[in-house]
Amino acid sequence: MVFKEIASKKRKVWFLVGATIILTAAQPTANGLDFPTTTRLNLPDRPAVSLTISRDVDFYQNSALPISEMVRVAQIARQVELARGMTGAKYVARTIMASDYAWGEKQYTCLNRLWTRESHWNYKAHNNRSGAHGIAQALPASKMEIISSDWRTNPVTQIRWGLHYIDLRYNTPCAALAKFKRSHYY
Repeated sequence: MVFKEIASKKRKVWFLVGATIILTAAQPTANGLDFPTTTRLNLPDRPAVSLTISRDVDFYQNSALPISEMVRVAQIARQVELARGMTGAKYVARTIMASDYAWGEKQYTCLNRLWTRESHWNYKAHNNRSGAHGIAQALPASKMEIISSDWRTNPVTQIRWGLHYIDLRYNTPCAALAKFKRSHYY
């Protein structure tokens, strides 16, 4: 009887090991770019918070974050999920443009044309020839790390980087679009 219980436990352990190996091998990548296993969230005006959530940990009871910080993290996570689709990404970009740059509807129209041509607002877009990646097609893609290290999987990071790049280099999305029309890059 004891032998059967031990054999049953061994089977369960080997099943878990096998499942873990299969899941690890099947982990999705974006054209060879490994996805991070943890997400680093950079909260504005606050130190960076690194969260790793496990099924067996009750996050709310064991959290070192106060409730207000958890609400902010939830809002940021909701914004990221919203931005994974084209319509949501456009909404998030418009919101960030208005709040951080005071750019109006005309500038949004230019940005929409530019990023529709570049990536169709797809945060997974990757140009195999040049290596450009993301909604704004950053080249090299690792440039987006100045905003956050989760640039491979976070469309909001890509949007924030793209708007920052346009602001620094061209001042407005319409100026960036004019450059794109002249030379097919910006």
